[in-house]
Amino acid sequence: MARIQTLLIADPDPDFLVWTTHQLSSPTTKVITTSDSEEAYRIFLREKPDVLMAETHLSPFGGMELLARLRQRAPNAIVVLTSAFGTTQAVIESMRLGAFDFVRKETLPFTLKAVMDAALKAQAEMRAATSAKPQLTVEEHQDSLVGKSEAMAQVFKMVGRVSMSDAPVMITGESGSGKELVARAVHTYSQRNGKSFVAINCAAIPEQLLESELFGHEKGAFTGAVSQRAGRFEQSNGGTLFLDEIGDMPIQLQSKILRVLQDGEFTRVGGSTSLKGDVRIIAATNKNLEQEVAEKKFREDLFYRLNVVRIQLPPLRQRLEDVRLLAEYFLQKVAARQRLPRLKISEDAIKVLESHTWPGNVRELENTIQRACVFASSDVLLPKDIPLGMGAVSNDAPQTNTSLADVVTKEMAIDALLKAAQVDPNVQLLPWLEREFTIYAMRATAGNQVRAAKLLGITRATLRKRMEIFGITKELNINA
Repeated sequence: MARIQTLLIADPDPDFLVWTTHQLSSPTTKVITTSDSEEAYRIFLREKPDVLMAETHLSPFGGMELLARLRQRAPNAIVVLTSAFGTTQAVIESMRLGAFDFVRKETLPFTLKAVMDAALKAQAEMRAATSAKPQLTVEEHQDSLVGKSEAMAQVFKMVGRVSMSDAPVMITGESGSGKELVARAVHTYSQRNGKSFVAINCAAIPEQLLESELFGHEKGAFTGAVSQRAGRFEQSNGGTLFLDEIGDMPIQLQSKILRVLQDGEFTRVGGSTSLKGDVRIIAATNKNLEQEVAEKKFREDLFYRLNVVRIQLPPLRQRLEDVRLLAEYFLQKVAARQRLPRLKISEDAIKVLESHTWPGNVRELENTIQRACVFASSDVLLPKDIPLGMGAVSNDAPQTNTSLADVVTKEMAIDALLKAAQVDPNVQLLPWLEREFTIYAMRATAGNQVRAAKLLGITRATLRKRMEIFGITKELNINA
């Protein structure tokens, strides 16, 4: 038997209450109405409706205050606010207080059903997520590798095999795939785990300072060297030194790294005494070092010294089965860091995450979860809270729901267009594409030529010329 859903409508207009009841009532949907905010508050706490839709101009206190009071008693309440005079400030304030949506009443004849369906779906997702048990806890995986995919299982095995030796390790993989976490895991499980793990990003330090950072310097070695300073090799003596982005290390420094690997010796900048160190070196790069060697950008002898054991990290798009675990892990990290209640994520939000191709890998996923926690109106993340791709930084483009079937590469799109042109010999592909992209850009920016030109990567004058050539008028385009 289907569960009966309950909607509470609070509005000062009796005719509006009659109309919404008629529109929303069904054998599986019960509608309760009131014109009084105090009564709406009592009904909500007693009946626990799935969704409350409230007008902002209620009495004795407004819908905004009703929302604020309810959020104190029911943090996950799904509340839709309506107003005939929806100012910018009202919209912002309602979102700040945690409203699910803010809708202008003049649009409700066209959007009422869609708005309430979305709110009910969000409530169902929240209920399911709240009852689900997380698959891991932060305490179990604090600052460690997370994953259950076969690709990550192979990485875990490699970490276990190499951790008990002192052989140099080369970790390769795309940016954001977790190379430093792998390096830390090798150190943690090694016999050096009681000593220091020191990391340095070779790409982040200017070339003229990198040698001093690595090997230290003597007093007076250069302007600003007011005292002797130990470098990263000395700091990591007995432990592990992680050289991140080693493919960006200047070639003249590479010979000095080679000497450390061969003899365990180095000299501070400005010094003459050879120092010895017992350091295990783990290097990482997102570059193709074999190609760098072939192009004489990386020393061949250093490459073979570092590449004794190689661990290749898979990109996140090749282990999407790990997305759920990682999302839960990052959610719990955010909650612990900000001292929030334990956050959860809905099944549909997980599907949105799993449909993304993650060019930024695990780092991008972590940043996405952090942003989602900012956007969330409850302690359950819903699909609407997930900012992905350009949608994370721009509201210019129309928003769509992403599914796995929507993930299309540029190559796939080009191939499909070429095949379509072959089927229809009357299609002149390049002019057709120019026209279609111009129309799309104008629609996406509501006819704003400056923004449309920026979206297309052309000047405004070029855009105007295209519109003239293809007979695209601003008015025709927007109303098309």
